[in-house]
This record gives sequence, C-alpha cells and structure tokens, in this order.
Amino acid sequence: MNTSDSLVIIPTYNEIENIERMIRKVMSLQKKFDLLIIDDGSPDGTGGIVEQLIHEFNGRLFLEKRTGKLGLGTAYIHGFKWALVRDYSFVFEMDCDFSHNPDDLLNLYNACAIDGADLAIGSRYINGVNVVNWPMKRVLMSYYASAYVRFITGMPIRDTTAGFKCYRKQVLQTLELEKIKFMGYAFQIEMKFTSWKCGFKIVEIPIIFHDRTEGQSKMSGKIFREAVVGIIEMKIKSWFRKFPQLKS
Repeated sequence: MNTSDSLVIIPTYNEIENIERMIRKVMSLQKKFDLLIIDDGSPDGTGGIVEQLIHEFNGRLFLEKRTGKLGLGTAYIHGFKWALVRDYSFVFEMDCDFSHNPDDLLNLYNACAIDGADLAIGSRYINGVNVVNWPMKRVLMSYYASAYVRFITGMPIRDTTAGFKCYRKQVLQTLELEKIKFMGYAFQIEMKFTSWKCGFKIVEIPIIFHDRTEGQSKMSGKIFREAVVGIIEMKIKSWFRKFPQLKS
C-alpha cells in the first residue's frame, strides 16, 4: 500500500554530495511524496547512502540498483513502470543536484491534481530566463535548443528540454513507453513531444533553475549533438505513426 498518491523518481550516478540532503528535503515537505532512487552503480557509494536511510523512511523511500551507466532515459522508463505497477496517481521526474528546488514539487502537483493538467513542466523559460549560476554560453545553448525544438516539432512548449515534471498516471499508461527511443538529453524532448501528440493537456509552471553546486554535471557536447539530429528524425517518423490517445 502506497503511503502517498505521488512518487518522485530521481536517477543518480555519483551524487554522494547531494543524495542524503535531497532525500531529507523531499521527506520534510508538507505534502507527503514517496521517493524512488534509481542508482546506476555509482562507484562513489551513492546507493549505499540510500540503503542506510531506507529504514528511517520505511515505506516511503525505495532504491533500484542497476549495473553500470545505462542512461537517463532507461532509468526513467524503469521508474515509470515501477510506479505504474504500484498504481501511483502522479509521477515526478527530478534531478538530485538541487538544480530543481524540491519545494516546487507542490506547485507541479497542484497543476495536475487540482488544475487538471496531464503533464506539468517546471519551466525555466515561461517567464523570461530563470537560470542561476549558469555560464552565459550554456544559458544561450539551452534557450536556443528549446527554440530549435519548437521550430522543428511545432510543440507550444517554451522549455522543451526541461527535466522537472509531473505526469498523471494516465499519460504514462498511454505513451507506449517501449517506443521511446532516446535515452540521453533528447529523452526529455521525446516524452513531451509524444505526450503532446497524444493530446494531453500540458502546462508550464515557472521555476528558478540553480546550477549544481556539488558533484559533476552529466551534460556533454556529444549528447547535445545527438539531440539536434535526433529531433529531425523524430519529427519525420511522427508523420508515419498513429499516436495512441488517452486511456480512461
């Protein structure tokens, strides 16, 4: 029996500087959220910290350990399927590095649970540019990447690459997760694009994004370049695909 209607999924790889603080922060929020950590065999001992805390947050904190770096997309797909089996009504994606403020989880929850959105996105670009501590080069790269994705796909979403989100259960049940192709940077884009093509109601909730202060970023130029080419391929393939619609 779930202790909450909401599950927060956080994939980790070498987040020992952040993991305990993040768990305690999520567990301290006014609304109760369950938390699933998916650790890709972090050599720094991230998974071990989670294991030590599971007894303290019994029934609310869970750990799925995987072997090796298998990619962001596969981690989230694993987590989505885990959540659906356990019948959570709302499923969240969030980073471990505090670039996403856990206090904003409630705003995303309210957008879906109260205001009726199917997918709520914590958006850096819905009200100007709300990014703290990023070098200007990276701000511009991210901002114009979203503009590029909007141009190619036609999606009316300002922050197309955002990774802070809340899904209603029905979205994940409908999307045909086994058909999600991208596993790196473009995974976030493909999930939004597929949700949009399936006709779900998508809203953007303004957040302030803070660059990580502890640990190492996982972003690379290779991941970014793959996304640029992959988005065109994704759009072309969508012309020949019948997207499922909402399952009641």
